[in-house]
Amino acid sequence: QVQLQEFGGGLVQPGGSLRLSCAASGSIWSIQAMGWYRQAPGKQRELVATVPDGGSANYVDSVKGRVTISRDKAKNTVYLEMNSLKPEDTAVYFCSAELNTESEPMLRDDYWGQGTQVTVST
Repeated sequence: QVQLQEFGGGLVQPGGSLRLSCAASGSIWSIQAMGWYRQAPGKQRELVATVPDGGSANYVDSVKGRVTISRDKAKNTVYLEMNSLKPEDTAVYFCSAELNTESEPMLRDDYWGQGTQVTVST
């Protein structure tokens, strides 16, 4: 069984910063990629940023220059550093991991966290 747990959401004023973290735990064989998605009220879930194993990070255009994704492979943890936050960044942020489990090492699947609320408001 694999679990992803997000930390670090909250309320922040426009222009402020937040750092989200997400730790993957359980019977993990290998992680191919980790990333962050978000879903605002009434909108579809969208990609924020991903970082593949051994590859370069990818960002949605709306966050480029303001957001940095990083990964600690030893800890199976991914971080999202967000600066210059805007009200339109308000959403539930979900962590994702594309991984193989110990019980099915040849099968790659996507796992999701429960989400953490980020609210940017005065």
